[in-house]
Amino acid sequence: MTAPDAPTKKSHGLSTPLEGTPAPPWNPAAAIAAPLCQYRPTVLPAWVDYNGHMSESCYLLVFGDNSDAFFRFVGIDEAYRDQGGQSLYTVETHIHNIQEVAEGEPLRLTLQLLDQDDKRVHIFHAMHHATTGDLLATAEQMLVHVDMAQGRSTPMPADLQARLQAIAQAHASLSTPPQVGKPMGIRRKTA
Repeated sequence: MTAPDAPTKKSHGLSTPLEGTPAPPWNPAAAIAAPLCQYRPTVLPAWVDYNGHMSESCYLLVFGDNSDAFFRFVGIDEAYRDQGGQSLYTVETHIHNIQEVAEGEPLRLTLQLLDQDDKRVHIFHAMHHATTGDLLATAEQMLVHVDMAQGRSTPMPADLQARLQAIAQAHASLSTPPQVGKPMGIRRKTA
């Protein structure tokens, strides 16, 4: 998915490149890429910090934009939110920063659906340099389907569950990335 040339953005602050772009119709007969690759940004000057490379917070920003492309792929957009009062919220993220990337460099984001049930979606993002193919960073995320008025999780509608199940089936043959479920801590050598 690519962002429109001049999206209409609301004045609520931070927005995603796809904000205001309606989700395309779901085609149940279409092949599903494994992993999905829907977002290819270039490192913007605003993403670069005083060390001359992309700032750590901007890795999360880019992964969030990749999630938004995924949401639209499965049918979650502003109309979905406004009509049903529901959306997917991120409840946990684990980022692994692997290599630096500088201003102007091209990125290629992939997304693997690891698991899902009636309320939760477990995904894995990989950020690659679009020219060299080098793995730059990864993010593992747990998303929850939320009733926004109630402020609590709620089951996804059957059509959304069917779409996620189709993606899960297409991604079932992918191996689990080594960063998935990796605990954080200081590793000490034993004497």
